[in-house]
Amino acid sequence: MTEKTPGELLDRRDQLFDISTMVAGNLQLQEVLDRLAEAAVKVTNTRACSIRLLDDEAGDLKMRSTYGLSEEYRNKGPVSKDDPVISAAFEGEAVIIDDMRCDSRVKYPEAAEKENLISQLTVAMKFRDKPIGVLRLYSPEPARFDSEAHSVARIVASQCAVAITNARLYSQALEGARMAEQMRLAAEIQRRMIPREAPCCSGLDVAAIYEPCFQIGGDLYDFVRLDDQVIAIAIADVIGKGVPAAMMMSMFRGALRAYSDGGYGRHTMIEIITKINSMACRECRDGEFITLFLAIVNVRDKTITYCNCGHEPGLILRQNRVIELNKGGLVLGIMEDAEYATETLALEGGDCLLMYTDGLIDAMNFDNETWGKDRMLAAASQCVLCPAGEMVRTILGFRRRFVGLAPQIDDTSIVAVKLDGAVDAGDCKCRKHAEKRGEIGV
Repeated sequence: MTEKTPGELLDRRDQLFDISTMVAGNLQLQEVLDRLAEAAVKVTNTRACSIRLLDDEAGDLKMRSTYGLSEEYRNKGPVSKDDPVISAAFEGEAVIIDDMRCDSRVKYPEAAEKENLISQLTVAMKFRDKPIGVLRLYSPEPARFDSEAHSVARIVASQCAVAITNARLYSQALEGARMAEQMRLAAEIQRRMIPREAPCCSGLDVAAIYEPCFQIGGDLYDFVRLDDQVIAIAIADVIGKGVPAAMMMSMFRGALRAYSDGGYGRHTMIEIITKINSMACRECRDGEFITLFLAIVNVRDKTITYCNCGHEPGLILRQNRVIELNKGGLVLGIMEDAEYATETLALEGGDCLLMYTDGLIDAMNFDNETWGKDRMLAAASQCVLCPAGEMVRTILGFRRRFVGLAPQIDDTSIVAVKLDGAVDAGDCKCRKHAEKRGEIGV
């Protein structure tokens, strides 16, 4: 390089400063690359520049940006990281080729000659000592690049590496923000599918709680009022987590409502579950399935008809007895020809039907102890005279005290249905204890 005038040196400092500002700029990666290629040409006062980034999976370097080069030269062919020039640059050399027309290291000499490129300078772009690509400068003059040129090129390449890494992180942050927004919207859609409150049904007191483990999950409960004194209640668990489980849950809920709403007058419970199982077999992928507990509570006849499809059994709490509701069949989505059975039981005044997902009893504390079914029943036994709402809150409160701040890996859903639901809240021991602790108003 010829000796620089003070004005040219000042321009170079300004150009280097412009490159350094890209390090802190919130720019898209391609925009950064294009601006860097142009700036590298101007700061080194050369003809053209190319920037190739390393593709770790493919093992080659992809042309990502050029300045002063034709489209034909840009697409001349691949360059491997094993190329002798690239390998030397990654080892820390500033590789200077004085005449590309006759240097055996040049992979595409004909393309260079057609582009009127003679000398070349290649330097690696590294971030934290890890190569991320190469910066190449070209000139139509032979032996154009001297020690000053490669010193400036190293400075430019160093700034380029930081700016490129920053742009990549910025792109990842934008993608993360978009994904977070999608998750938020999916969670909002799922929350709208979970009933805010149970429907009013004469002679019943119904309450439910849903706690997702992640922002969105695969638990579901729903209510379909068949008439003033008959209600269908479903609780299900889609095996899976996150968006796929939520999508499957949404599809399953739609099918359940479509087959259930008015369907019990035309089809038996077994026929409805068989239809839902066929749908699940078509839609579930390998390793996915759905557990379901479906019950119809008839207050007029004081009966419950249910089918348990591989779910945690529903429980009837009757004074000092616990009746497990196990009749049913396989989980949904495994075998299209699976057979299912139902059972009808008589209900007594004061009975409580408790339904839940396995996330309730499988919750673990920091000692890796599960809360378990026995502890759940012990908590429920303290709420026999309580309204359904107090029962589900009390059960969940006992569970929370057991697990503490230990992170959980499964969603939790609880549904409580009490016959002769006009329970006097004054008899509720749980409410009285909560009032003493100041947890609720008197």
